[in-house]
Amino acid sequence: MPLYKSIYIDTSSQILVWKITEPYEELFREVQLNEKSLKRLNGMKSQFHQRAFLSVRKLLQVAGYSDFDLQYDESGKPHLNPNNCHTEPVEVSISHSHSFSTLIISDQRVGIDIEMQRDKIIRIADKFVNNKESLRLGDTNIPDYIKKLTVKWGAKEAIFKIRNGPGISFKDHIWVNSFEILDQKTTATLEMENVKQQFSIYFEEFEGFTLVYAFEN
Repeated sequence: MPLYKSIYIDTSSQILVWKITEPYEELFREVQLNEKSLKRLNGMKSQFHQRAFLSVRKLLQVAGYSDFDLQYDESGKPHLNPNNCHTEPVEVSISHSHSFSTLIISDQRVGIDIEMQRDKIIRIADKFVNNKESLRLGDTNIPDYIKKLTVKWGAKEAIFKIRNGPGISFKDHIWVNSFEILDQKTTATLEMENVKQQFSIYFEEFEGFTLVYAFEN
């Protein structure tokens, strides 16, 4: 399927979303991979993950890049090399979940996550929600309880992708301030050791999925 959604946040920040409907063979034909990526692709045991991997390369093409522009640093954080549109390295963050993949490109420090909204998140909520956050765990009568948990997880995942540091605990070091689903935005804080950092969080929903992205303030 063609590009599912594009979100232009500002002149330097763009989100692209792909709905993965194509078979593996079609996606593989339409992208070019560097040697390292091809080896990584062939090492994947699941064709589901292979299709997600290739769909991200399709998104790079839409954004004017290719797999050859995508580099990973020693901690595994992705970066985009300069091209005709950008003279400096560009920030990029990538995520995929089931039938969707997404990436965000920006000259700011950004992170993105996409998650399917599932009851399963209730069972693991105590692993990532802390007592600084205004959400009573286990109270399924709270309006939009699963959706709010999904936003919190996505926000923390996006922040982790920005900071990408060792020892960060979703539960102990990151808290997301209160919000309502209709707000489509909130703020969050990462605090550990000598670091205290604020983040702006934005989110939206489509087809039972939650897309969350974070900017470092």
